[in-house]
Amino acid sequence: MTRSSGPGVIDEPSHPRVRAARRCHSASGRARTGRFLAEGAQAVREAVAEPGVVVEIFATPQWRSGDASDSAAAILGNAVGVPIHEVSERVLASIAETTTPQGVVAVCRDVTVGLDVLLARSPRLVVVLAEVRDPGNAGTIIRTADAAGADGVVLTTASVDPLGGKCVRSSVGSVFHLPLVVGQPVEVVDHLRGAGLTVLAADADADLDITEADEQGLLARPTAWVVGNEAHGVPVPYLRAVDAVVGVPVHGRAESLNVSVAAGVCLYASARAQRRPRREPH
Repeated sequence: MTRSSGPGVIDEPSHPRVRAARRCHSASGRARTGRFLAEGAQAVREAVAEPGVVVEIFATPQWRSGDASDSAAAILGNAVGVPIHEVSERVLASIAETTTPQGVVAVCRDVTVGLDVLLARSPRLVVVLAEVRDPGNAGTIIRTADAAGADGVVLTTASVDPLGGKCVRSSVGSVFHLPLVVGQPVEVVDHLRGAGLTVLAADADADLDITEADEQGLLARPTAWVVGNEAHGVPVPYLRAVDAVVGVPVHGRAESLNVSVAAGVCLYASARAQRRPRREPH
């Protein structure tokens, strides 16, 4: 375990390592450095579990010796070969993006991959975020995709950066668990179809609802779900490119479903259909 400047705790926000970490606050800084931040014990735990992802860790002595000291020791103990800098609470607050930091922040290497990497894994369940701009929604969809056993998440051009602070926090560590592909144009639909996936768009105005799609056997196939912008839904070019448009029915008086909820319904419907035992013909 190493410290940055001898035996002392870093207490200056102007320290070079601290200034470098703060560059990850902006999308342009993340792009330039190829780094992003994982904040809080849960996110850092998931980050250190992935070899080679964590560059360095900043932690306060209070976090390391407080009520969660056993958890802190386990997390830092897994950070083999990673520099661990002790910092004051005011320095950690300058690095963190939340108003009440949890005492630990990790600087991580970019974990996004190219589309070819995802497709080489022969995915059976993928979700495509088409111009999803809210980081909380995007992070929740990534977390839900992870929980549903999806093989990857694709974010199109004009979608939010999945490595931004709020998105990483909303994913609760799931950004480290499955391939994330970013910056894809509408042609990604053709690439997914070429890889053997049926591409379905989730849209409230669809004539085919998700129960009918399941009964027709659509959901049991390798599938990519396209979910859309919070305000405008799936962009028209994607609706024209997909194999089918499928709706999640609203049985009550709500106008619509939140995009992350709709994505969860679709992903779990496909996960259930794909895991359903096949009936042998009589």
